[in-house]
Amino acid sequence: MKKEEKTNVMRILDSKKIAYESHSYEADPSLSGEEIAGILGEDPRKVFKTLVTQGKSGTFYVFVVPVMEELDLKKAAKVSGEKSVNMIKQKELLPLTGYVHGGCSPVGMKKQFGTFIHESAVSYDRIFVSAGRVGAQIELSPDDLISTVGCRVEDIV
Repeated sequence: MKKEEKTNVMRILDSKKIAYESHSYEADPSLSGEEIAGILGEDPRKVFKTLVTQGKSGTFYVFVVPVMEELDLKKAAKVSGEKSVNMIKQKELLPLTGYVHGGCSPVGMKKQFGTFIHESAVSYDRIFVSAGRVGAQIELSPDDLISTVGCRVEDIV
């Protein structure tokens, strides 16, 4: 990825002196997370998607889960202290987070929301998350992601 193509996510990580590697691929929002892992030549268990939910209280929460897994909404509600949580509508994503569907990153959202990452992330030296746009991923240490975003590590799938 050319330097002038840096995303806001990359600029934030650079400013915090967090080591990462950027990966780009042809932007195609119809690609599944498993297909993106294949393009990257990586184990899909190390590639994570970022999901945004809203609790019954109206509070928003972010969940970072492996692309091959589904967020367990009951577990999500429990760890967030809500009676229930539901996925937000796709049209709400950009105004709320600053990111489009398929390019949502836990780093650099418009506001800082309570963020939870699946416990499997910490079993890897490096994981992949969106770099903030479709066609761009970053590879970094899960510990660096957790400390940068303030994630809680939980069983959420």
